[in-house]
Amino acid sequence: MSKRIFLSPPYVGKAERDMVAQAFDSNYIAPCGPQVDAFEAGLAKLAGRRFAVAVSSGTAALDLLMDCFELDSSWEVITSSLTFIASAGPAYHRGARLAFVDSDRSGNLDVRLLEKALKASRAPRKMVIAVDLYGRCCDYGKLEKLCTRFGAVLIVDSAEAVGAKCGVRPSGSAGVAAIYSFNGNKIITTSGGGAVLTDDPGIAAAVRKRSQQARENCLWYEHERVGYNYRLSNILGAIGLAQLARLPAILKKRAAIAAHYRAIGGESLPPVAGENHWLNIRLAKDEAGRDALIAALAAENIESRPVWKPMHLQKVFCGAKIYGGKISEDLFRRGVCLPSGTGMTAADLRRVDKVLERFKA
Repeated sequence: MSKRIFLSPPYVGKAERDMVAQAFDSNYIAPCGPQVDAFEAGLAKLAGRRFAVAVSSGTAALDLLMDCFELDSSWEVITSSLTFIASAGPAYHRGARLAFVDSDRSGNLDVRLLEKALKASRAPRKMVIAVDLYGRCCDYGKLEKLCTRFGAVLIVDSAEAVGAKCGVRPSGSAGVAAIYSFNGNKIITTSGGGAVLTDDPGIAAAVRKRSQQARENCLWYEHERVGYNYRLSNILGAIGLAQLARLPAILKKRAAIAAHYRAIGGESLPPVAGENHWLNIRLAKDEAGRDALIAALAAENIESRPVWKPMHLQKVFCGAKIYGGKISEDLFRRGVCLPSGTGMTAADLRRVDKVLERFKA
């Protein structure tokens, strides 16, 4: 059988090995160290933020932000329905009320429906977690104005959007804080990891301290609150530092793959300026067409999967409010994520093309 073509595998090589070797040689193999420091500085610059704190995952980054704002049952958290569960998971665990908002045709959160959700909310404290879906930035300007108007805290979940832009603004530059993910399947990876990005020194300091068990500045281990073991290791920071240096080339290759898929035709999500092309989405005629396309790709040893199942359709969130829902449901019913890895070769693309040609609308 032909080699497996994965959806979005890591793209690493000699540069990452050399950087890890430097970390080993320095004996900084535990959390924190010079590679993590340099990685954080690079991330802050990339996001146009004053501070970046590298942690163990994007989910950990969100959880730390929930902790900073002391999220509890008095809060209502409003987020996109079409997203990965981690966008809502930390708020759920802290007992916040959840509300989900449908997508517009780009797949991102529908700002008009978000306004409706904010108007309807009676919670004394409100937070909006806006998701940059599949590497496509939300409308940062509109979101910030809307959240300011309703007194809501805006957090941007840019887990999938490292390197993307909203106009001239980099992903992760909106809201009081944002998060990145460096999971193995993301645009750049540290194997597992994430980061909190913010301009607020208080948030940055709190996230950093609480991610290191909330130890006080004292000779012995003194704790005035219970923290978390969420810091990124220096070895993983070394991988991230090498990946960050390669990001421009990675984005260029991803854009070329996306252009290739558009050129062969078929319905897809409309392009969004500045997207990082993390995953490319093909839309089938219906659910049966979606499943047939996924099965045909699998028969050729090619990985694909449906787009995210909307959160309002998940059993664990059956009691949550939903504003709209039809567009995200339609995208789930018809959407297929195609292989989009940076290391895809011309031969890999031809193999995918042969299957897609049989499924053109």
